[in-house]
Amino acid sequence: MPENLFDLTGKVALVTGANSGLGLAMAEGLARAGADVAIWGRRADRNAAAAEQVRRHGGRVATSVVDVANEQDVIDGFAAAVAELGRVDCVIANAGGAGVAPIEQMTSETWHGLLAVNLHGAFYTCREAARHMQARAAAGDPGGSIILNGSLSVFTGVPGLSHYATAKGGLNALSKTLAVELGVHGVRVNTICPGFIPTEISAGADVQPLIDATLARSPIKQIGRPEDLQGIVVYLASDRSRYHSGDTITLDGGMMAQCY
Repeated sequence: MPENLFDLTGKVALVTGANSGLGLAMAEGLARAGADVAIWGRRADRNAAAAEQVRRHGGRVATSVVDVANEQDVIDGFAAAVAELGRVDCVIANAGGAGVAPIEQMTSETWHGLLAVNLHGAFYTCREAARHMQARAAAGDPGGSIILNGSLSVFTGVPGLSHYATAKGGLNALSKTLAVELGVHGVRVNTICPGFIPTEISAGADVQPLIDATLARSPIKQIGRPEDLQGIVVYLASDRSRYHSGDTITLDGGMMAQCY
């Protein structure tokens, strides 16, 4: 029988913002590879529906109502995941939001509100992951993987997204710093920067111009799908990525590979 290089059997993955969109797709991919999964989201009903969907792939699934902008929610949610599933081997800081506003029209509330979720929420999540993984390492069980969901706005300016780009740029810097800090404990930290991928969040907006622009520029002439993230997160969660840390990985159909 062929060997499964990326088998996650026995591992536990925690995904924030996992009851829809990219987070749900990643949770499903991890479950398909054999992992038990902890799902975080702000709505209990959507968490339950997502859990039912993920359980179809096998393995245990735990859910917690967590607003990552709330520090205590994150602390309690992480403790609940460990209590129910025994440990956490991989954490994906995916929860986030977006919005468009020119800088001169952006309110302080909009700015701080987005950073509270996209940047501060990821910090709280990574801090709890680091504490748990360091404790495991001290007990003789080193290792782990932290994955942050970034953005192509880390590399290029996008009008109206100054708050979003600032948060994602901060995530990228956080990722590299944590890769250096936590490497001694066997913990790997990487950022994935997806291209434009339509999800439920963008369903109410007129995204056709963005789709058209992406198709015009994309070397492979395709739009990304949520399930396109499954392969890379399964790899990064697996032991086969033991030598891969501190990286910023683009998943964009080759968009960032071209000059014009």
